[in-house]
Amino acid sequence: MHTLLTRMNKHIYSVKEKGKFSPSKGKIQQFYQQYDDICKSAEHYYPPPIEIQKSKRKPKQSKGKNLLDRLVRYKEETLRFFINLLVPFTNNLAERDLRMLKVKEKISGCFASFKGAEMFNRIRGFIYTMKKNNRSVLEELGNVLKNEVYLPVFV
Repeated sequence: MHTLLTRMNKHIYSVKEKGKFSPSKGKIQQFYQQYDDICKSAEHYYPPPIEIQKSKRKPKQSKGKNLLDRLVRYKEETLRFFINLLVPFTNNLAERDLRMLKVKEKISGCFASFKGAEMFNRIRGFIYTMKKNNRSVLEELGNVLKNEVYLPVFV
């Protein structure tokens, strides 16, 4: 599955480089079929757990089986990056945005006040927005002081 998703991501990059807005219908069907085949073969590898009637709980599954169940149940969400080119392949950018807040929390233990946390997040949000839009952070901070605020365009 890892190899397939990586190949799909590389294909999307080649599609974007060619200036296209989506992969061909044939490629979509081909990759979706491979995804389904991998999931079907994995279901044979992870048989359902043996149920014990004494407990009302669901029987415990392995981590691999849990992942497989999620890949099957959330197929459209997993493969959304392949259909909608605005959706990133990973969520690393979102995780990176939160990392600074967690580091600040870990080092100081917490913020002195709720207002301080709000101010910190507002400033960090501004800086990340400028970086994501390829704008100079220092220039835009100067523009804010001059009441010339940059508003990003959302597509």
